[in-house]
Amino acid sequence: MKKNTLTIALAGNPNSGKTTVFNNLTGSNQHVGNYPGVTVEKKEGRLKYKGYDIKVIDLPGTYSLTAYSPDEIVARNVIIEEKPDLLVNVVDASNLNRNLYLTMQLKELEVPMIMVLNMADVAEQSGMIIDYHLLSTLLGMPALRMVGTRKEGIQELLDLLVGSIEGSIKKDVRRVGYPAVLEAEIQKLVEILPSEDGDIGGSGSVVAGPNGIKYPSRWVAIKLLENDSEVIKKADALSGSQKIMKQLELSQGIVKKALNHDSEMAIVEGRYAFIRGATREAVRIEKTDGVPVTEKVDKILLNRVFGLPIFLGIMWLLFQLTFTLGTPLMEIIEAGFMQLGSWADHQMAEGLLKSLLIDGIIGGVGGVVVFLPNIVLLFMGIAFLEGTGYMARAAFVMDNIMHRIGLHGKSFVPMLIGFGCSIPAIMATRTLENPKDRLVTMLVTPLMSCGAKLPVYTLLIGAFFAPQVAGNVLFSIYLIGISLALIMAKVFRTWLLPGESEPFVMELPSYKMPTLKAILLHMWERAWLYLRKAGTIILAASILIWTLLTFPMVDSQGHEYANAQLQLENSYAGRIGRVIEPVISPLGFDWKTGTALIAGVAAKEVVVSTLGTLYSIEDADALAEEEAGTVKTFAERAREQSGFTPFTAYILMLFTLIYVPCMAAIAVIKRETNGWKWPAFTIAYTCTLAWVICFVVYQGGKALGLGV
Repeated sequence: MKKNTLTIALAGNPNSGKTTVFNNLTGSNQHVGNYPGVTVEKKEGRLKYKGYDIKVIDLPGTYSLTAYSPDEIVARNVIIEEKPDLLVNVVDASNLNRNLYLTMQLKELEVPMIMVLNMADVAEQSGMIIDYHLLSTLLGMPALRMVGTRKEGIQELLDLLVGSIEGSIKKDVRRVGYPAVLEAEIQKLVEILPSEDGDIGGSGSVVAGPNGIKYPSRWVAIKLLENDSEVIKKADALSGSQKIMKQLELSQGIVKKALNHDSEMAIVEGRYAFIRGATREAVRIEKTDGVPVTEKVDKILLNRVFGLPIFLGIMWLLFQLTFTLGTPLMEIIEAGFMQLGSWADHQMAEGLLKSLLIDGIIGGVGGVVVFLPNIVLLFMGIAFLEGTGYMARAAFVMDNIMHRIGLHGKSFVPMLIGFGCSIPAIMATRTLENPKDRLVTMLVTPLMSCGAKLPVYTLLIGAFFAPQVAGNVLFSIYLIGISLALIMAKVFRTWLLPGESEPFVMELPSYKMPTLKAILLHMWERAWLYLRKAGTIILAASILIWTLLTFPMVDSQGHEYANAQLQLENSYAGRIGRVIEPVISPLGFDWKTGTALIAGVAAKEVVVSTLGTLYSIEDADALAEEEAGTVKTFAERAREQSGFTPFTAYILMLFTLIYVPCMAAIAVIKRETNGWKWPAFTIAYTCTLAWVICFVVYQGGKALGLGV
């Protein structure tokens, strides 16, 4: 019976265009999760072509398959343990020598493979002429020209995938040829590794560990000689492990004596020698006139004097556009929720159900959903900058500053990701090889303004600041977050986790125009996650907050409270707020704000939904007394009922920026650090820092007459 399903895995270097290929293949039929037991993102998608059902796994982008980072371990374990039918290796054609290093390692896993030479247009513009047929012959696998941003080569790739199902693509039997002495030592190890049937001396698969996962024996031998910690750990569990380790020690000594450097470096040099030989035969470089566009642009954007001001200017423009373009759309959505609330008010009889629907759900969830345009615009802007290749350069722009605080430019990448969400930003610290760099970056990343904090900023800016300064106020909060993150990183690197910073090596991708489809997919993904959060966590939190604000409805003698204000103050939420009010009153906050901040620990958007529920209840009572029929906007209710001045509103934004990250982010820190020590430290230091800074600013402002 002919097989009609196929599982393929996309592998490639970061910035090779792998995600573009994935999006072109799967469109919107994709979902994102995490690999079991780790925080590495797992992306999968499906497509149907010529009656075949094809599952696509997008592996983490890596430069190699060593055991230096979770991304690399996950990528190779998926290939070995999940055993996809076919590997699609996406290679940046304009950087063949570097990209083919991963290809050589993938070949050693002995899985059928197609090589996609993406960004072929960039390679051709730089004068590279690639003989795809010859390169395919030399590497022992199909080699396909592609320009992912224009979908050139996608049809040919789909036909190759179908061809693999029908048996036209076989497992590559060619091997990277290492020096003779190294090959001899590899063979010695292969011969003493237990084979698939449990015998010694087989050249097939190796059974490693209790799960019976099969590893290519030659790959295991090479990894042992590379001192791969994960493979050495697995080899220790094999039968005859003492003999294996003794032979490994002998082999490493022989290689070092013969080649004058250790076996790990000998393997690296062997792979690059194979790559150089293949590219020398299959690639020709023609002279081109002038300087490449990327170099011309980099002379400006990476200029030592102008690079940082340009970066800040681009971010300022992004926040201006986020607020300016988002406000009209936000007002449309808000008007819709106001009409919905007004309709429900006229249709339903007075009672708890009506209050729950209007004050709790519409007032709470609706108060968060209205900020969707701002969230979408911010993520669109970030996706555009990432797609062009500029965000990678921001790390270089910041490298000089980062070195002064004991880190390097690569640590700034997770911080930039933190503009979107702290959770993937914390996960992104896994790309840092130095454990101290990784931990310090993880601790300060929550100080960046994530997308969940944006609704709080937008509400307060819209309510208390003039439209012409709104973008500047928003930009200032983001800038303060960056500055605080850098200051705290310096503090931690100096006293908490001292040590030398490492040199910064990072790839600069070529500039390219991101596809509209990629940006829209990113926008949809973020919008859906935001709406799903509004329909789950925030909905549940809004109902809980409404309950805490509504009950008890009578005093200890069983009498109803005289008005809503008294009832709110004596509600469960009011009592909690009263307990913490002495702590936060020096910051200019009352019990209502304190209640919202406590609720915001679940998710920062809940600060807004809590205030929305609170103001809806108070506004409903005022309307009943006035017998007025007008429905006020969220901003109007905030202005009238919070008692804030613009200065106090700014303090609240500052506190929201700094204090404890959401519980999901704390959980990720716990998983990344394997314990509660650092999550507890993060909670303690962010809350303390928020209180101290807001106290100094508020009391100082009052002394200068700013708070009145």
